[in-house]
Amino acid sequence: MEKHMASGLKTLFLVHFILALIFGLIYLLLPQPWGNLIGWPVREVPPYRLIGAAMLGFAASSWLSYGAGAWEKVKIVVQMEIVWTVLGALVMLWGLLFAAVPVFGWVNFVILAGFAAAFLVFYARS
Repeated sequence: MEKHMASGLKTLFLVHFILALIFGLIYLLLPQPWGNLIGWPVREVPPYRLIGAAMLGFAASSWLSYGAGAWEKVKIVVQMEIVWTVLGALVMLWGLLFAAVPVFGWVNFVILAGFAAAFLVFYARS
């Protein structure tokens, strides 16, 4: 018998999908206006568009996982999200402390750290 995915994990996938979709589209389509708005000027557009494309990939994986019912179908996605969000939060924190990343970096850090904690909790419980 398949182990069902926790309803909280399903909700987490939905929230992750929405945020990754929004930020992915912004970085893909509007990197320079967005960078100017948050005080983080974009010097070269292609790397930001690549980040946007990757975030849209993460959004797609969360959407597909949201539709799955069994833990075994989403386990590898949860593991990937843990790696991505933990590393992303650490890189962002390093940038904030040592590389003069603009203040908006704290928003990125909090989002990444929050998702890391949430995915870790669901992984530990499953």
